Amino acid sequence: MSYLETTAKFYTEVAEQPQVGLCCVQSSPVQFPGLKIPRQMQEMNYGCGTTVHPTELAGEPTVLYVGVGGGLEALQFAYFCRRLGAVIAVDPVEAMRQAATRNLEIAAQINPWFDVSFVEIRPGDAFTLPVADASVDVVAQNCLFNIFEPADLTKALQEAYRVLKPGGRLIMSDPIATSPIPEHLRQDERLRAMCLSGALTYEEYTQHLVDVGFGQVEIRAKRPYRVLDCQTYNLSEPLLLESLDSVAFKVLIPEDGACIFTGKTAIYVGAEEFFDDSAGHLLQRGVPAAVCDKTAKNLGSLPGKEILITDSTWHYTGGGCC
Repeated sequence: MSYLETTAKFYTEVAEQPQVGLCCVQSSPVQFPGLKIPRQMQEMNYGCGTTVHPTELAGEPTVLYVGVGGGLEALQFAYFCRRLGAVIAVDPVEAMRQAATRNLEIAAQINPWFDVSFVEIRPGDAFTLPVADASVDVVAQNCLFNIFEPADLTKALQEAYRVLKPGGRLIMSDPIATSPIPEHLRQDERLRAMCLSGALTYEEYTQHLVDVGFGQVEIRAKRPYRVLDCQTYNLSEPLLLESLDSVAFKVLIPEDGACIFTGKTAIYVGAEEFFDDSAGHLLQRGVPAAVCDKTAKNLGSLPGKEILITDSTWHYTGGGCC
Protein backbone atom coordinates (compact mmCIF):
# COMPACT_ATOMS: atom_id res chain seq x y z
CA MET A 1 0.00 0.00 0.00
CA SER A 2 1.03 3.61 -0.48
CA TYR A 3 1.39 5.70 2.65
CA LEU A 4 -1.93 7.40 1.85
CA GLU A 5 -3.66 4.01 1.64
CA THR A 6 -2.08 3.05 4.96
CA THR A 7 -3.37 6.31 6.42
CA ALA A 8 -6.90 5.70 5.11
CA LYS A 9 -6.87 2.18 6.58
CA PHE A 10 -5.62 3.47 9.92
CA TYR A 11 -8.31 6.14 10.17
CA THR A 12 -10.98 3.66 9.17
CA GLU A 13 -9.88 1.62 12.19
CA VAL A 14 -9.97 4.54 14.63
CA ALA A 15 -13.31 5.74 13.27
CA GLU A 16 -14.85 2.35 13.98
CA GLN A 17 -13.00 1.90 17.29
CA PRO A 18 -12.07 5.29 18.79
CA GLN A 19 -8.66 5.59 20.46
CA VAL A 20 -8.75 8.19 23.21
CA GLY A 21 -5.65 10.39 23.22
CA LEU A 22 -4.42 9.16 19.83
CA CYS A 23 -3.23 12.63 18.77
CA CYS A 24 -3.51 15.35 21.36
CA VAL A 25 -1.58 17.74 23.54
CA GLN A 26 -2.19 17.82 27.26
CA SER A 27 -5.07 20.27 27.12
CA SER A 28 -8.83 20.11 26.74
CA PRO A 29 -10.57 21.22 23.55
CA VAL A 30 -11.57 24.87 23.43
CA GLN A 31 -14.74 25.44 25.44
CA PHE A 32 -17.44 27.95 24.47
CA PRO A 33 -20.53 29.04 26.45
CA GLY A 34 -23.56 26.98 25.51
CA LEU A 35 -21.57 24.39 23.54
CA LYS A 36 -21.88 20.78 24.70
CA ILE A 37 -19.58 18.21 23.11
CA PRO A 38 -20.86 14.63 22.87
CA ARG A 39 -18.70 12.02 24.60
CA GLN A 40 -18.24 10.09 21.34
CA MET A 41 -16.98 13.22 19.64
CA GLN A 42 -14.61 13.95 22.51
CA GLU A 43 -13.15 10.44 22.27
CA MET A 44 -12.40 11.05 18.58
CA ASN A 45 -10.50 14.27 19.18
CA TYR A 46 -7.60 13.35 16.89
CA GLY A 47 -6.07 16.81 16.70
CA CYS A 48 -2.78 18.13 18.06
CA GLY A 49 -3.96 21.66 18.89
CA THR A 50 -6.87 23.79 17.72
CA THR A 51 -7.83 25.60 14.53
CA VAL A 52 -10.84 27.36 16.07
CA HIS A 53 -9.69 30.91 16.78
CA PRO A 54 -12.72 33.16 17.46
CA THR A 55 -10.98 36.31 16.21
CA GLU A 56 -10.80 34.74 12.74
CA LEU A 57 -14.50 33.86 12.64
CA ALA A 58 -16.27 37.22 12.75
CA GLY A 59 -19.03 37.72 10.20
CA GLU A 60 -20.03 34.05 9.91
CA PRO A 61 -17.47 33.02 7.27
CA THR A 62 -17.80 29.99 5.05
CA VAL A 63 -15.40 27.37 6.43
CA LEU A 64 -13.92 24.39 4.60
CA TYR A 65 -12.63 21.84 7.08
CA VAL A 66 -10.26 19.22 5.61
CA GLY A 67 -10.29 15.86 7.41
CA VAL A 68 -13.49 15.89 9.45
CA GLY A 69 -12.38 13.42 12.12
CA GLY A 70 -15.09 12.94 14.72
CA GLY A 71 -16.64 16.31 13.84
CA LEU A 72 -15.45 18.21 16.92
CA GLU A 73 -13.97 21.24 15.20
CA ALA A 74 -16.70 21.25 12.55
CA LEU A 75 -19.14 21.64 15.45
CA GLN A 76 -17.01 24.37 17.00
CA PHE A 77 -16.84 26.27 13.70
CA ALA A 78 -20.62 25.95 13.40
CA TYR A 79 -20.90 27.60 16.81
CA PHE A 80 -19.68 30.80 15.10
CA CYS A 81 -21.29 30.16 11.70
CA ARG A 82 -24.92 29.30 12.38
CA ARG A 83 -26.41 28.98 8.93
CA LEU A 84 -27.11 26.38 6.29
CA GLY A 85 -23.91 24.90 4.85
CA ALA A 86 -21.64 27.37 6.62
CA VAL A 87 -19.15 24.58 7.35
CA ILE A 88 -18.11 22.16 4.61
CA ALA A 89 -16.24 19.15 5.99
CA VAL A 90 -14.26 17.00 3.56
CA ASP A 91 -12.87 13.53 4.28
CA PRO A 92 -11.77 10.65 2.02
CA VAL A 93 -12.53 7.97 4.64
CA GLU A 94 -16.13 6.79 4.50
CA ALA A 95 -16.09 5.37 8.04
CA MET A 96 -14.92 8.72 9.38
CA ARG A 97 -17.60 10.61 7.50
CA GLN A 98 -20.22 8.25 8.92
CA ALA A 99 -18.88 8.60 12.46
CA ALA A 100 -18.83 12.41 12.20
CA THR A 101 -22.40 12.40 10.88
CA ARG A 102 -23.57 10.33 13.85
CA ASN A 103 -21.69 12.55 16.31
CA LEU A 104 -23.15 15.73 14.83
CA GLU A 105 -26.66 14.27 15.08
CA ILE A 106 -26.04 13.65 18.79
CA ALA A 107 -24.67 17.19 19.12
CA ALA A 108 -27.93 18.54 17.66
CA GLN A 109 -29.88 16.74 20.38
CA ILE A 110 -27.94 18.33 23.24
CA ASN A 111 -27.27 21.78 21.73
CA PRO A 112 -30.54 23.69 21.03
CA TRP A 113 -28.73 26.24 18.84
CA PHE A 114 -27.17 23.64 16.54
CA ASP A 115 -28.77 22.23 13.39
CA VAL A 116 -27.04 19.47 11.43
CA SER A 117 -27.66 21.51 8.26
CA PHE A 118 -24.96 23.92 9.47
CA VAL A 119 -22.32 21.30 8.54
CA GLU A 120 -22.20 19.62 5.14
CA ILE A 121 -19.96 16.56 4.98
CA ARG A 122 -18.58 15.74 1.53
CA PRO A 123 -16.32 12.97 0.21
CA GLY A 124 -13.02 14.28 -1.08
CA ASP A 125 -9.39 14.76 -0.19
CA ALA A 126 -6.92 17.57 0.37
CA PHE A 127 -5.51 17.29 -3.17
CA THR A 128 -8.81 17.80 -4.99
CA LEU A 129 -11.09 19.84 -2.76
CA PRO A 130 -14.72 19.65 -3.96
CA VAL A 131 -15.36 23.40 -4.01
CA ALA A 132 -14.91 26.17 -6.56
CA ASP A 133 -12.00 28.59 -6.86
CA ALA A 134 -12.03 31.51 -4.39
CA SER A 135 -15.25 30.30 -2.77
CA VAL A 136 -14.48 30.00 0.97
CA ASP A 137 -13.27 32.39 3.64
CA VAL A 138 -11.46 29.86 5.81
CA VAL A 139 -9.75 26.54 5.16
CA ALA A 140 -8.81 24.58 8.28
CA GLN A 141 -7.05 21.31 9.03
CA ASN A 142 -5.86 19.74 12.27
CA CYS A 143 -3.06 17.16 12.42
CA LEU A 144 -3.49 16.06 8.80
CA PHE A 145 -1.04 17.91 6.57
CA ASN A 146 1.95 16.71 8.63
CA ILE A 147 1.21 13.22 7.32
CA PHE A 148 1.90 14.21 3.72
CA GLU A 149 5.19 13.75 1.94
CA PRO A 150 6.63 17.17 0.98
CA ALA A 151 5.46 17.03 -2.65
CA ASP A 152 1.94 16.08 -1.53
CA LEU A 153 1.99 18.80 1.11
CA THR A 154 2.67 21.31 -1.64
CA LYS A 155 -0.34 19.99 -3.59
CA ALA A 156 -2.58 20.27 -0.52
CA LEU A 157 -1.44 23.82 0.21
CA GLN A 158 -1.94 24.83 -3.43
CA GLU A 159 -5.50 23.47 -3.25
CA ALA A 160 -6.19 25.41 -0.08
CA TYR A 161 -4.82 28.55 -1.73
CA ARG A 162 -7.00 27.93 -4.81
CA VAL A 163 -10.30 27.69 -2.95
CA LEU A 164 -9.68 30.62 -0.59
CA LYS A 165 -11.07 34.05 -1.40
CA PRO A 166 -8.51 36.87 -1.60
CA GLY A 167 -7.62 37.73 1.98
CA GLY A 168 -8.89 34.35 3.16
CA ARG A 169 -7.22 32.33 5.90
CA LEU A 170 -5.67 28.89 6.07
CA ILE A 171 -5.83 27.83 9.72
CA MET A 172 -3.71 24.83 10.63
CA SER A 173 -2.51 22.82 13.60
CA ASP A 174 0.28 20.33 12.96
CA PRO A 175 3.20 18.66 14.69
CA ILE A 176 6.61 20.04 13.77
CA ALA A 177 10.01 18.51 14.57
CA THR A 178 12.72 20.30 16.53
CA SER A 179 15.29 18.53 14.34
CA PRO A 180 14.92 16.55 11.08
CA ILE A 181 13.23 13.19 11.57
CA PRO A 182 15.54 10.31 10.55
CA GLU A 183 14.75 8.51 7.32
CA HIS A 184 14.00 5.14 8.97
CA LEU A 185 11.10 6.80 10.82
CA ARG A 186 9.93 8.86 7.85
CA GLN A 187 9.57 5.62 5.87
CA ASP A 188 7.37 4.00 8.55
CA GLU A 189 3.91 4.45 7.04
CA ARG A 190 1.95 3.61 10.17
CA LEU A 191 3.96 6.03 12.32
CA ARG A 192 3.36 8.64 9.64
CA ALA A 193 -0.39 7.96 9.78
CA MET A 194 -0.19 8.37 13.58
CA CYS A 195 1.32 11.87 13.13
CA LEU A 196 4.65 10.78 14.61
CA SER A 197 7.11 10.60 11.72
CA GLY A 198 6.05 12.96 8.92
CA ALA A 199 6.62 16.27 10.68
CA LEU A 200 8.82 18.92 9.08
CA THR A 201 10.93 21.41 10.98
CA TYR A 202 9.43 24.83 11.67
CA GLU A 203 11.56 26.42 8.95
CA GLU A 204 10.52 23.82 6.36
CA TYR A 205 6.86 24.04 7.35
CA THR A 206 6.59 27.82 7.08
CA GLN A 207 8.62 27.87 3.87
CA HIS A 208 6.05 25.57 2.25
CA LEU A 209 3.37 28.14 3.06
CA VAL A 210 5.36 30.97 1.55
CA ASP A 211 6.33 28.94 -1.52
CA VAL A 212 2.68 28.46 -2.55
CA GLY A 213 1.96 32.19 -2.19
CA PHE A 214 0.76 32.98 1.33
CA GLY A 215 2.08 36.46 2.05
CA GLN A 216 1.47 36.57 5.80
CA VAL A 217 1.73 33.83 8.42
CA GLU A 218 0.85 34.23 12.09
CA ILE A 219 1.89 31.72 14.74
CA ARG A 220 -0.88 31.37 17.31
CA ALA A 221 0.70 28.72 19.54
CA LYS A 222 3.72 26.42 19.79
CA ARG A 223 3.96 23.85 22.55
CA PRO A 224 5.38 20.37 23.27
CA TYR A 225 3.47 17.54 21.57
CA ARG A 226 5.37 14.24 21.84
CA VAL A 227 8.88 12.93 22.45
CA LEU A 228 10.26 10.12 20.32
CA ASP A 229 12.46 8.21 22.76
CA CYS A 230 15.69 6.42 21.95
CA GLN A 231 14.60 2.88 22.81
CA THR A 232 11.26 2.78 21.00
CA TYR A 233 12.31 4.67 17.90
CA ASN A 234 15.98 3.63 17.55
CA LEU A 235 17.39 7.11 18.03
CA SER A 236 20.71 8.27 19.41
CA GLU A 237 18.94 11.00 21.41
CA PRO A 238 15.29 11.87 22.12
CA LEU A 239 13.52 13.95 19.49
CA LEU A 240 10.92 16.49 20.60
CA LEU A 241 7.86 17.15 18.44
CA GLU A 242 5.94 20.38 18.96
CA SER A 243 2.38 21.35 18.09
CA LEU A 244 2.16 24.47 15.91
CA ASP A 245 -1.05 26.46 15.43
CA SER A 246 -0.84 28.94 12.55
CA VAL A 247 -2.96 31.21 10.36
CA ALA A 248 -1.76 31.91 6.81
CA PHE A 249 -3.37 34.71 4.81
CA LYS A 250 -3.99 34.71 1.06
CA VAL A 251 -2.41 38.10 0.48
CA LEU A 252 0.36 39.10 -1.88
CA ILE A 253 3.90 38.48 -0.75
CA PRO A 254 5.65 41.84 -0.25
CA GLU A 255 8.65 42.60 -2.46
CA ASP A 256 11.00 42.12 0.49
CA GLY A 257 9.49 38.75 1.48
CA ALA A 258 6.58 37.27 3.41
CA CYS A 259 5.65 38.52 6.87
CA ILE A 260 5.81 35.82 9.55
CA PHE A 261 4.66 36.87 13.01
CA THR A 262 5.90 34.86 16.00
CA GLY A 263 5.25 37.36 18.77
CA LYS A 264 8.38 39.51 18.51
CA THR A 265 8.23 43.19 19.43
CA ALA A 266 10.50 46.14 18.69
CA ILE A 267 11.07 48.82 21.37
CA TYR A 268 12.75 52.12 20.60
CA VAL A 269 15.00 53.21 23.50
CA GLY A 270 16.68 56.27 21.99
CA ALA A 271 16.51 59.94 22.94
CA GLU A 272 13.76 61.09 20.55
CA GLU A 273 10.05 60.68 21.18
CA PHE A 274 9.57 58.60 18.02
CA PHE A 275 11.70 56.56 15.63
CA ASP A 276 10.79 56.32 11.94
CA ASP A 277 12.74 53.82 9.84
CA SER A 278 11.37 55.34 6.59
CA ALA A 279 10.01 51.90 5.67
CA GLY A 280 6.56 52.24 7.23
CA HIS A 281 7.45 51.54 10.86
CA LEU A 282 6.95 54.28 13.45
CA LEU A 283 8.03 53.38 16.99
CA GLN A 284 7.17 55.40 20.08
CA ARG A 285 9.95 55.53 22.66
CA GLY A 286 9.59 52.80 25.29
CA VAL A 287 6.42 51.29 23.80
CA PRO A 288 6.64 47.72 22.42
CA ALA A 289 5.35 47.36 18.84
CA ALA A 290 4.50 43.97 17.38
CA VAL A 291 6.64 43.24 14.34
CA CYS A 292 7.07 40.35 11.95
CA ASP A 293 10.32 38.43 12.08
CA LYS A 294 11.55 40.09 8.87
CA THR A 295 11.05 43.58 10.30
CA ALA A 296 12.54 42.51 13.63
CA LYS A 297 15.70 41.40 11.84
CA ASN A 298 15.91 44.62 9.84
CA LEU A 299 15.36 46.89 12.85
CA GLY A 300 17.67 44.86 15.04
CA SER A 301 20.50 45.23 12.55
CA LEU A 302 20.38 49.05 12.52
CA PRO A 303 23.49 50.72 13.97
CA GLY A 304 23.35 52.45 17.33
CA LYS A 305 21.60 49.71 19.35
CA GLU A 306 18.64 52.03 19.98
CA ILE A 307 16.03 49.38 19.21
CA LEU A 308 15.47 46.40 21.47
CA ILE A 309 14.03 43.26 19.82
CA THR A 310 12.24 40.85 22.14
CA ASP A 311 12.18 37.10 21.65
CA SER A 312 9.37 35.24 19.93
CA THR A 313 6.52 34.39 22.28
CA TRP A 314 5.02 31.92 19.75
CA HIS A 315 1.60 33.22 20.79
CA TYR A 316 0.78 36.06 18.38
CA THR A 317 -2.74 37.51 18.46
CA GLY A 318 -2.71 40.29 15.86
CA GLY A 319 -1.74 43.88 15.26
CA GLY A 320 1.75 44.97 14.35
CA CYS A 321 3.83 46.40 11.60
CA CYS A 322 2.35 44.99 8.42
